[in-house]
Amino acid sequence: MGHTCRGTINLATANIAVEDSCNFVISNGGAQTYHLKASSEVERQRWITALELAKAKAVRMQAESGERGCRNSEVQSTLRTLSSKVEDLTTCNDLIVKHGSALQRSLSELEGIRVGADMGEKIRQVTERATLFRITSNAMINACRDFLSLAQNHSKRWQKALQTERDQRIRLEETLEQLAKQHNHLERAFRGATVLPPSFSGVSGKGDASDEDDDNEFFDAMEDPAEFITVPADPKRSGSNVSGLSSEIGMDDQSSPQPLELEPVRQRRTRIPDKPNYYLNLWSIMKNCIGKELSKIPMPVNFNEPLSMLQRLSEDLEYYEILDKAAKCQNSLEQMCYVAAFTVSSYSTTVHRTGKPFNPLLGETFELDRLRECGYRSLCEQVSHHPPAAAHHAISEKGWTLRQEIALASKFRGKYLSIMPLGSIQCLFDKSNSHYSWKKVTTTVHNIIVGKLWIDQSGEIDVVNHKTGDRCHLKFAPYSYFSRDVPRKVTGVVTDKDGKAHYVLSGTWDEKMEFSRIMQSSKGENGTEGKQRTVYQTLKAKEIWRKNPLPEGAETMYFFSTLALTLNEPEDGVAPTDSRRRPDQRLMEDGRWDEANAEKQRLEEKQRTARREREREAVKAAKDSPPHTPNYQALWFEKIDDPVSGETLHVYKGGYWEAKDQGSWDMCPDIF
Repeated sequence: MGHTCRGTINLATANIAVEDSCNFVISNGGAQTYHLKASSEVERQRWITALELAKAKAVRMQAESGERGCRNSEVQSTLRTLSSKVEDLTTCNDLIVKHGSALQRSLSELEGIRVGADMGEKIRQVTERATLFRITSNAMINACRDFLSLAQNHSKRWQKALQTERDQRIRLEETLEQLAKQHNHLERAFRGATVLPPSFSGVSGKGDASDEDDDNEFFDAMEDPAEFITVPADPKRSGSNVSGLSSEIGMDDQSSPQPLELEPVRQRRTRIPDKPNYYLNLWSIMKNCIGKELSKIPMPVNFNEPLSMLQRLSEDLEYYEILDKAAKCQNSLEQMCYVAAFTVSSYSTTVHRTGKPFNPLLGETFELDRLRECGYRSLCEQVSHHPPAAAHHAISEKGWTLRQEIALASKFRGKYLSIMPLGSIQCLFDKSNSHYSWKKVTTTVHNIIVGKLWIDQSGEIDVVNHKTGDRCHLKFAPYSYFSRDVPRKVTGVVTDKDGKAHYVLSGTWDEKMEFSRIMQSSKGENGTEGKQRTVYQTLKAKEIWRKNPLPEGAETMYFFSTLALTLNEPEDGVAPTDSRRRPDQRLMEDGRWDEANAEKQRLEEKQRTARREREREAVKAAKDSPPHTPNYQALWFEKIDDPVSGETLHVYKGGYWEAKDQGSWDMCPDIF
C-alpha cells in the first residue's frame, strides 16, 4: 500500500491467528493488533477464510507490482538507449548534409576552372570532401543499422510481453466468469435443497445447515421470491413412466420425417450502411416531455432505427420454426410449451436495440412474403393513429395462423421510458383447432438522462388455450443489481384446466429456453415472504429455443438480426403504402439524416392535413346521416368481436395478396 491511514494493516504482511472458537487476531507484528470476535465459530471461520484469500491476493499483487517496476525500469533504460541512437542519427544527418553541400560546390568549381596549375589543387579538395562524405554516409548507415536492430529486438520482446499480459487477462476473465457461474449454481442448489420436504431430502425436520444459512446470509435488497423450485427426478423411483414420457417429449422430432430444405428464391442482403456517428442530446429534447405520451412527442430520426413499428412487429416471426414444431404436436400441453417459447423468443431481438422504430403513418402497410423460403407470409397495417395501433396477420403452410393487434402506450418518467403494449396476440392451429391468446409484457428503456441506454422486459404473461383450458404462466423477472439470479430470467409452469402442473419452462429472454416434464410435485417450506413454494421433480431439461447469433458487424448496423437486415430491402411489386417505400426511413438508412428529418416533418404535416380533412368530412356526414360511422376504416383489416377469446381486434379480411398478384393498387391511399 503506497499511502495508508493511521491504524491500517497491510494484508500482504499481516499475521492472522485464531484465539478460540469465536475470537481471532490480526496484527502486523508490531504496534498494530486487532482482536475480533465473531458471533459463532462458523462465522469466525468464514472471516478467516476470506482474510486468508485476501492476503494471498495482496501478496500476488505486491509481487506483480515489483515485476512491473522491473519491467518499467527496463523499458526506461531501453527508451534512453533509443533516444541516444536517435540523437546519433540526427548528428549523422547534419554531417551528411554539410559534407554533401561542400562536395557539390567543389564539383561545380571543378567544372568551371581551366586546365593548368590550379587543376591539381582542386582535384585534391574534391577527393578530400568525397572521402569525408563517404565516411559520414557509412556512419549514418551503421547508426541506422544499430537503431533498427535494437528496435527489432525490443519490439519482439515487448510484443511477447504484451501477448502474455493479454493471455493472462483473458484467462483471468474466463476463470472469474466460471467461478461466478459455479458460485451462482451452488447457491441456488443449496437454497433449493434447504426447502425440500423430508421425503426428498432424506433428513427428518430442518437441519442445522438451513438455520445457519438463514442466519448468516446477507441481502442488499429484498428479492422477489421464486414461486417454485425444481429438482431432478430419480429414474429408479419414477419407474417405467420415465421412458414413456421421454419418448412423448421427443415425439415431434420422430413422428414425421424432416422436410427438405427449401431453396431461397433470392439472395437477401446481409449488410446495410453503417450507422453515422451523429451526436444529439436526448435530454435536451425530452426534458420538457416528462409524463407525456411518447407517440405525441416529435422526435428527430437521430434516435430512430431505419425500421418502422410494422417491421418490428413482423420480427416476431424470426423464430417461426417453433410454431412449425408446435403444429406437429399431438399433445396439447407440449404444444403449449412451444407456443410459450415462441412468445419469449419475440423479445430476443430487443436486448441491444435502443433505437426507436418509426411511427407508422395511418394506412401504412408492410408485407413479409417468405412463402417459398420459409412457408409463411405476413401482412401488417396501421389501423389507428391516436392511439397508434397496428394489426398483423401471418399464415403458414405448416398449419398455423398468427394474428395480433398491438397499441402502444408509453410514458417518459425522467430516468426511464416505459412502453406498455396493449392488445392481444392469438395463434390458431389447423390440425388441433387449438386457439391460443396472450399479451405482451412491459418494455423499459433505462438511463435516459445519463449513462448507456439498456433495455429490460418485465411482467407476467398468461398463455391460454381456449379449446382445452390449458394455461402457461410466464414470469419475466425485472433486472436487479442486487439479485443473485441470472439477468433477464424467465420462468413458467404449464398447467391443465384443473390446475395440475405438467411442464416447467426456464431460461432467459435473450438467450434460450428449456422445458422439463414434471414427474411429481409437493409443497415445500415457506419463502422469505411467508409464501409456500412448490417443489417439482422433473425429467432432464430439453432445449426448446436458442437465439441465433447476430451477424458480423451488427454493432455498427443498429444491432439488427439477420432477418431485420432484410426487412427494409427494396422489393418490386409491394403496395405503394409499404414501409419500404417510406422516403424518410430510406434516407435514414442511407445515412442522410438531415434530409431524413426534413422528409419526416413533411410526411407528418401531410398526415395531419389528411386527418383534418377526414374530420371535416365526418362532421358533414354526421349532419346528413345521424348514425355514427368511424371516420377511418382500415383497408385490409376489419374490426370484429372474437367469440373464442372474447376480445375485440382487427383481423385480416383478405384481398391483399390477390391485389399483389394482379398488380392492382388503385384502392391504396397516397400517404408518402
